[in-house]
Amino acid sequence: MQIYCVGGAVRDDLLGLPVKDRDWVVVGSTPQALIDLGYRPVGKDFPVFLHPETHEEYALARTERKTGPGYTGFSVHFAPDVTLEQDLLRRDLTINAIARAIDGTLTDPYGGVRDLRAQVLRHVSDAFAEDPVRILRVARFSARFGQFSIAPETMALMHDMVTAGEVDHLVPERVWQELSRGLMEARPSRMFEVLRECGALARIAPEIDRLWGVPQRADVHPEVDTGVHVMMVVDAAARMQASLAARFAALTHDLGKADTPADVLPSHPGHEAHSVALVDALCARLKPPSEVRDVARLVAREHGLVHQAAELDAEALVQLLERVDAIRRPGRLDELLLACEADSRGRLGYEHVPYPQAQRLRHAFEAMRSVDAGALARQTDTTESIRTRIQTARIEAVESVLFSDQAGDQGGEEGQQNR
Repeated sequence: MQIYCVGGAVRDDLLGLPVKDRDWVVVGSTPQALIDLGYRPVGKDFPVFLHPETHEEYALARTERKTGPGYTGFSVHFAPDVTLEQDLLRRDLTINAIARAIDGTLTDPYGGVRDLRAQVLRHVSDAFAEDPVRILRVARFSARFGQFSIAPETMALMHDMVTAGEVDHLVPERVWQELSRGLMEARPSRMFEVLRECGALARIAPEIDRLWGVPQRADVHPEVDTGVHVMMVVDAAARMQASLAARFAALTHDLGKADTPADVLPSHPGHEAHSVALVDALCARLKPPSEVRDVARLVAREHGLVHQAAELDAEALVQLLERVDAIRRPGRLDELLLACEADSRGRLGYEHVPYPQAQRLRHAFEAMRSVDAGALARQTDTTESIRTRIQTARIEAVESVLFSDQAGDQGGEEGQQNR
């Protein structure tokens, strides 16, 4: 029995990156032999075991054969005579098909070290085409390793897989799993650009794919193209260390611009409402967590008004904060403001321009939160009167803070230029 560390742990170690999890492959053994050594079986589709002390995953060397469409139609063969090279051959990319023995010796039959040095993502063999999830993985690795290019033959193979309909067999949960991981990488835009180049984006997220080629006002959006703008926004959200919910909201906030009638372009009046409907359609298909969906709907609906915060009076600010449900969910306000700031910074030449609207809304929120709603409720008879009295008190508090103290007198023209 020989044991090798494989996959991402070897790759990241060779790149000088932190190694989080280690996976191991076992050659020349059987399930019973591992169980006798105290390993605990956990694999359903093929034999994977947890080490009795480290609890790291150990898988028996195996080969696979495609038996149906999509990524679930596979038969797996494992036996003591399956070699390490055969096991590595079934992996997706050469940089993930490097093994390291216990003594540190590398086994690299498919040129993974060479491609690491050249910063190239290249498929190991034609078996890549048997699993459409690998298209998503390549796109995600492109977001993680932003300086890596994709080998032309690999991109061509991915395009052929899309044309053959393989991507259409992906289940929503797996698509979301890969997209959400890619959104949390340093350059999320690379993932969507790769998916678009091979044609997969139009199949899994047509609402996003349609944004390229949609013009915007050049005086507000020097980058003009809506698709280019949205990619700049998600990268801005990544630079700001935004949460997954805020990054997904940054990605989807302008979906409605693709529905703007041609006769009113490059303006996009009312695109917010269209964006909400398209966010709903996209989320119904991808099935993200409800919190991610809700933040995306909120940003799509309110981002235009947030950009105008410098122009809003106290009543409008209070109404906006109440729609956000900021008192009960202050974290949601933070997500909204992060996504909106990323929207503002995701424009050519605006990457480092301050966004005073966020501070103005935070000042308004603190003033609004200072009102003792419970005390007012106890002093009022009817439910309708309670709502009116609380809102009036909140408006007065916001007026006192923002207008008497002039705390929000900043960036008057910025709101006009963030729409």
